[in-house]
Amino acid sequence: MTAFDGVVRPAATADMRAVADIYTHYVRHTVATFEETPPAVADWERKLGDLAGRRLPFLVAELSGRVVGFAYASPWRPKPAYRYTVEDTVYLTPEAAGRGLGSALLEAVIARCAEAGVRRMISVVADTGSEASLALHRRLGFTDAGHLADVGFKHGRWVGTFLLQRTLEQGPADQGQGEPGPANQGQGEPSPANQGPADGTGRP
Repeated sequence: MTAFDGVVRPAATADMRAVADIYTHYVRHTVATFEETPPAVADWERKLGDLAGRRLPFLVAELSGRVVGFAYASPWRPKPAYRYTVEDTVYLTPEAAGRGLGSALLEAVIARCAEAGVRRMISVVADTGSEASLALHRRLGFTDAGHLADVGFKHGRWVGTFLLQRTLEQGPADQGQGEPGPANQGQGEPSPANQGPADGTGRP
């Protein structure tokens, strides 16, 4: 892996076309996501607004002025007691792999989640046969939490998932401040997992 020589910045509405195009490749051609129908640009625009309302990051990576990757944190589960726990998602264009973008994006998401008071970050990585996403998360402090065998069926094959987790800085609950958590602030309870874009490297 080489050092990242681009820019990581907050995503804007104008970036959602590029985000949709990146994700569509993985929906149609891989089992990295269990989504089978690519979300529309409008779905991504709603995702961007929803996460902004929760103070959760949605970031993009640029090389030479072109968006070649994105990452965000989203609520882990809809029940309110999970409000200090989020799940990460990271996707890159295939040609951008190996240039440090994944690390730069995930490091930035972790830092912004810590600032927002998140206590724990979860990653659900599809068992695609590639170690790249697992290696990325382990390198940034995630530890293995389990493996679920054959929980998805896509492109004619059964696919399992790996669970990883990372503790961030102490959240407000540890400091006696309790309410509200970033994962449900400003938006009521999070949307069900099957509404809007699926969580990719974060959730297949």
